[in-house]
Amino acid sequence: MYQTVVIGAGIAGAVAARALAEAGSGRVLVLEKREHIGGNCYDRPDEHGILIHAYGPHIFHTNDEGVFEYLSRFTDWYLYPDGHQVVAEVEGRHIPIPFNLNTLHLVYGEEKAKVLEQKLVSAYGAGSRVGILELKKSKDADIRQIAEYVYENIFLRYTMKQWGQTPEEISPEVTGRVPVLISRDNRYFQDKYQGVPKHGFTPMFERLLAHEAIEVQLGVSAKERITVKDGAVLLDGELFSGDVIFTGALDEFFDCRFGRLPYRSLRFDFEHLDETDFQGRPVVNYTVSEDFTRITEFQYLTGQTGCDGTTIVREYPFAYSGAPGEIPYYAILNEENGVLYEKYRGLTAGLANFYLLGRLAAYKYYNMDVMVQKALTLAERIMEEKR
Repeated sequence: MYQTVVIGAGIAGAVAARALAEAGSGRVLVLEKREHIGGNCYDRPDEHGILIHAYGPHIFHTNDEGVFEYLSRFTDWYLYPDGHQVVAEVEGRHIPIPFNLNTLHLVYGEEKAKVLEQKLVSAYGAGSRVGILELKKSKDADIRQIAEYVYENIFLRYTMKQWGQTPEEISPEVTGRVPVLISRDNRYFQDKYQGVPKHGFTPMFERLLAHEAIEVQLGVSAKERITVKDGAVLLDGELFSGDVIFTGALDEFFDCRFGRLPYRSLRFDFEHLDETDFQGRPVVNYTVSEDFTRITEFQYLTGQTGCDGTTIVREYPFAYSGAPGEIPYYAILNEENGVLYEKYRGLTAGLANFYLLGRLAAYKYYNMDVMVQKALTLAERIMEEKR
């Protein structure tokens, strides 16, 4: 009845399903354990009519013209005219991040900042992007002081909250990727396209999956329909010779037989305020104070106007345990966890036409545009193998 089963209706599964359906691969069954499509990009109006992202803010950004054009088939866009901009709350002030020359002037005052700016430009060049570990190695004490400020006030405590790590556990390699921008570019991303679907992510997913060859079944766990036995894949207990694209958590599919893969999860506390404005911008990161990591104000994230009040959400990270209602968001990447993941991946290595796709299945972090490209590439590969 089906030539392909796609497990998961997030961005990876939805794009792969659509690409295969359009390529004429036959009927595609999409199984989604939640009661909605869209994965963590799912958005909906709250009880006040404000469009919220149910699983935290999701922003599409890319320099890939092909990916942008592909998704534009299924949505119009609300593109940020000045790019997505984020500030950090530090000592009662909002300062732009990543740390740049505008941040420098806010932190140090005009007189000292002018001197520091000249030193940075002279040492690293205007428009450059320099890691704080490199700044820490500078022979100039003032430049080392900038690196220390960024480390203490923007990176350290935020990372401790986000990943549940002590300073000693934080890898120097990660620290080294924390940038200082020798420019006045306040954009959080430097990509050409930055924004969100004009009418929401969910309508975009509805259009992606609206194809006569695609059938979507919600509230269905993969393990209810798909089993692996003696090196073969079974659908509803019968041998399945078609393709399976798996986008879920691989350890949970195999009942965590080698132990659970560690993830960080998030708790979202939504609040509606009878005010026209709360923070005047989409996102404020709390890099030093508070137990939460950031506050998102949705009317600025989505461009929605004429709202009745404003809705915000606070994000609280915690260690994923697999308890009901918890969602694995971020893989904790280190050598030990990589070895554990490879054990689970090995369980699928001998399965014909069983493909792993997506953040959970690959136990990696991917931006949305990269995930779209990977899904399209996989669909093309599957069709090529059939020829």
